[in-house]
Amino acid sequence: MSSADGPDDDAATAEVRRVEAALVARAVDGDRDAVAEIVRTLQDPLYRLALRMVGRPAEAEDATQEILIRAITRLATFRGEAKLLTWAYRIGVNYLINLSRRSPQELRQLSLEEFGAGLTEGLAAEDYRGPQAALLSSEVRLNCSQGMLQCLAREERVAFVLGQVFELGSAEAAWILDITPAAYRKRLERAKKRLGAFLSSACGVADPRAACRCSRRVEKAVELGRVDPAAPKYATHPVSPGGRTVLEAEEQMIRLHDVAAVLRGHPDYAAPRERMDAIAMLLRSGQFPLLT
Repeated sequence: MSSADGPDDDAATAEVRRVEAALVARAVDGDRDAVAEIVRTLQDPLYRLALRMVGRPAEAEDATQEILIRAITRLATFRGEAKLLTWAYRIGVNYLINLSRRSPQELRQLSLEEFGAGLTEGLAAEDYRGPQAALLSSEVRLNCSQGMLQCLAREERVAFVLGQVFELGSAEAAWILDITPAAYRKRLERAKKRLGAFLSSACGVADPRAACRCSRRVEKAVELGRVDPAAPKYATHPVSPGGRTVLEAEEQMIRLHDVAAVLRGHPDYAAPRERMDAIAMLLRSGQFPLLT
């Protein structure tokens, strides 16, 4: 697709594009406040994209740093053919799809069927009622949904994340992936079909008839080292200012009660502030001129 095929060619976004174009122009001219504003705008959404694609916070932090640096150093190529975040998603998706590092599920080439079979092993007869039961049950759910996404091929995974988790339209998602809207919809439908079948058969959140229950997986998940009661990775993860908390995300998931809601049922994670401060220092160091 060419840049003329951008996804935001309607009057409602014209003012946004104008403001963003002016901001980018200031950044390219060396305005450090403009650069900082762009980083603040992009960092949390890019982190959430990276986390859904790579599965674990530490790897997502590394990927977000690389994507942000690539985006900032390519600002001179921004032509306003899409919203700034959409443009940055395109850079991020290209990086994440081609990332050489692989998640544990990718290394094992774990299928959804194998992943589902593992959920029934060691399933307790009753809900976990130990310390921090609600928190650890949430951690199991969040960890599990990350794991099932990793069982999809990267092209299907990112299609699902853009369309069903981030709820982007097909034109915008197709532009990010540099494919036609028809090809995108076909890819998304494959991912939805695979995940829908898996969740309906395995996940008690998505279908009460399924065997697995998050609260009955806690002890096994702790035993396997997938959940650390002393340091949960997801259930206590910082969220963006004004973003959904774990509780709010779960309430929305229960209210909507569909396959997409289960995968959207993560809070609005914020990129770790310490890492973002380090990125800001890197960008101020002069090592990454904007006009390269």
